[in-house]
Amino acid sequence: MKTTRLRVTLREVTPAVQRLIDVPAAITLDELHEVLQVALGWTDSHLHQYRTDSAVYSVPVDDWDDEGETDERGVRLSALSSRFAYLYDFGDGWTHDVEVLGPGGDASGCVDGQGACPPEDCGGPGGYAELLVALANPRHLEHQAMREWVGDRLRPFDQQATDRRVPNAVGQVPESVRLLLGLLADGVKLTPGGRLPRVVVRAVQQQRPDWYPLGRPASIEEDLLPLAALHDILRHVGLLRLAKGVLRPTKAAGDEVDTVRRLRTWFPPREFSTFVAERAVAIVAARGPLNTRELAAEVLPLLGHGWRRGSDPITIADVERELYRLAHQLAALDMLATISPAWTAGPSARSLLPGATLLAELV
Repeated sequence: MKTTRLRVTLREVTPAVQRLIDVPAAITLDELHEVLQVALGWTDSHLHQYRTDSAVYSVPVDDWDDEGETDERGVRLSALSSRFAYLYDFGDGWTHDVEVLGPGGDASGCVDGQGACPPEDCGGPGGYAELLVALANPRHLEHQAMREWVGDRLRPFDQQATDRRVPNAVGQVPESVRLLLGLLADGVKLTPGGRLPRVVVRAVQQQRPDWYPLGRPASIEEDLLPLAALHDILRHVGLLRLAKGVLRPTKAAGDEVDTVRRLRTWFPPREFSTFVAERAVAIVAARGPLNTRELAAEVLPLLGHGWRRGSDPITIADVERELYRLAHQLAALDMLATISPAWTAGPSARSLLPGATLLAELV
């Protein structure tokens, strides 16, 4: 992977907060936002912008006035100048100076850095300075109150941990996806019903025996429900194409960044199903196996207010139903390892959905 090295410095903060990170050279600004949140230590709880000398980029919101602003989605990092500003939380007013240093290493990651990220909602650089003064002086009138408010939100910078989180935020292709794309690399003729032939089904079963709990050789694609889901997902997002009855990977499937980007489109932003998927995967990744009822009870309060089914507020039972609907899709993308008797995190739990990546750390 070709990478670009960035130096990111938080303005007007002492002690200094800086990160040196490598990101994919082909990264877009909306994807870079996910990486910056993880690299700095923010929680993605507020709006953001990118500013150059000549343009402002942001994500449209419902009442967005696009005059003077450009939708950041799909805009490549390479389209910006070598120096620009990343603004986060317009209330507190955190401004980051981002400098493009040139080519990076062989993979995404955090090369170096210093300084703890300020806690969210502490009042910007001025409020953060006052907070540090209060925490440093046991005799300060606000010392005890500030200690209780901060809790464990003020953590020292951990370069090794951040170096693990940055590639997760960038995204990694699930092994299940690599497996199926590899089996179909030379093209495979589908059955008259339009499904994968038995030879492919059994090759997948060999690598994913838990996808068919009956413990005998599978005969059809639908015997392995996650495989059926994976087949449909890869065709829907444009990583597999059927031509003259032969199914084979598209050109996009040969590009790591583009493959991840396309897989993420399966989960539309700000939709109920995506919110449930992100929170469920994050919870089991952070806390360990949970049965469906327990998981639904954990997911519900993390969804936020306003979700309704008809005129009634969403309940635990509604979340359970959505979890069952998503189960085989999440297993297909290696975000879940098992569903029964308990939901267990898979190897891609922290490295495919950006929301799950960040939430797993917060949980």
